[in-house]
Parts: sequence; structure tokens; C-alpha cells
Amino acid sequence: MKAKVKRWLETGVVDLFLGYKMVMGHPLPCSFTKDDLEAVEDLVDGPARYSLEKVATHIAAIDPEIKIGMLARDCNQRALNVLYIWNQLNPDQIRAVNVNCCPSNLKPHGDCSYLEPEKPAPLKQKAGVDNTWCPGDLEQMDPPDRLSRWMNEFQKCIKCYGCRNICPVCFCKECSLEHGDLVSKGSLPPEVPIFHLVRAVHMAGRCIDCGLCEDACPVDIPLRLLYRKVNEIVKTVFDYETGFAADQSPFSVLGETVTLEPKPMRTVNLAN
Repeated sequence: MKAKVKRWLETGVVDLFLGYKMVMGHPLPCSFTKDDLEAVEDLVDGPARYSLEKVATHIAAIDPEIKIGMLARDCNQRALNVLYIWNQLNPDQIRAVNVNCCPSNLKPHGDCSYLEPEKPAPLKQKAGVDNTWCPGDLEQMDPPDRLSRWMNEFQKCIKCYGCRNICPVCFCKECSLEHGDLVSKGSLPPEVPIFHLVRAVHMAGRCIDCGLCEDACPVDIPLRLLYRKVNEIVKTVFDYETGFAADQSPFSVLGETVTLEPKPMRTVNLAN
């Protein structure tokens, strides 16, 4: 891997390479360049999970012609596909070194943080939402109980924006979560459940199920489960699978052309 990265930098295949290096015992994101090829010897691909593709979008926004290489786990590649579709990155400018991230302890380097999820505490089991559940588990509950559990989770939110900031596919220049008409400023917790429902709507058909939002959440809200549910709805209604192809546009459900016909407005008798 190190030899490939050095070769790419030396021959100009990429202008920089995004990976990880050990800093005081911690694997942290690092940009490797041709100017310091020896630094590539410090490149590691351990269990670190950061949104390297989000870093790439910020770099490409400043210099659209720059050629970027990066380490890519399965979730990174799904995020890249989404970013290509939404024209946030140019696939011709990106080269990825794939890192094995098979969700199985039987395979080397299968070190995703979700291989061995932590067991939820007693209170979370009793009144909250278990992070290890799937959408089907919740749907088997009585609606009032399910709503109560989600409200219990949402009211823990401290509005740190960690979920948004770490998300590889959050790229809006103006964020609805900072709009005063939707999410009031200066109050904690944010109005339940508006903050998280607004974000969940934005994640529909966009979330690549990397789980970084949940990793970043300081109060352990099961965000990954919430977004898996909205993606499940998109899959059922539109047959769209997020991130599995770089040429599968979320707008393909509209067909090649869209025809809108003007409809007369109906009068409504408010007295009735």
C-alpha cells in the first residue's frame, strides 16, 4: 500500500493522499504529498474511522482540479458514490486504495466499530432505544411505547452538531438545522423532536450507514438506526439503494423527463 501511494505521488497520479498516521499513539487523518515522500512510511490503515471523503470535498471546493487519493473502507466508497452523484466530487479526480472492512471477525482487518457493539445500559433497555436493534424490532412495539422511547432519546440531545459535522454526505452550504424558524437558537435541548426529524428527512436516500454520527454523539442517541429506517422507506418506495453505485441518481425515479400539468385550485368551505 505504501509503495502504491508513493508511486501515485511521484508520478502525479494524485497531488495528495488522505490517510492516517500515528500521533501520540492515536491514528489521525493526515495529508501526504510529493514534497515529503518519506512521511508515507508513517501511513497506517488501522481501526481509525474518520470522514476522509468530507475532507476531500472541502479541498476540492477550493481547488476543483486537484487530484486526491485516499484510503477507502466500504462505507467511504459508498460515501464517494453519493458525493459523485450529487456533484460534490469528480470521480475522475479521485483515486482510492480500498481497505478491507468486511463485517466479520473471521476475516483480517474486519475491524469496524460495529462488529462488537456495546451492550446497552439497563435504563436504555427499559425506556430508550437499543442501538443494536434493527427497524423491524421497533416496528413490533406498540406505537405509544415506540414514540416514548424515541422521545426519551431525543431529549438527551445537547445540539452539539457532531452528527452533522462528521457526516460525509452533509454538504449543504446553508444548513436547515441552523435556521431559526426550524430550530430555535439558544435553547437546550432543541425542541423535541424537530432537530432530529429535520436531519432524518435530509438523510433519506443519502445516508451511507457508516455510523460516524452515532460514534460522534456524546449522549449515545441511536442515530444510525433512525437513518436506516428512512433509507428503508426510500428503498421500498423508490427502489433506490444509497451509495451502491456512482451512476444511480436519486432522481432516476422521475424518469427522463418530468411533465407537470397545472391543476385548478379547489375551494374549501371552512364553515364545514
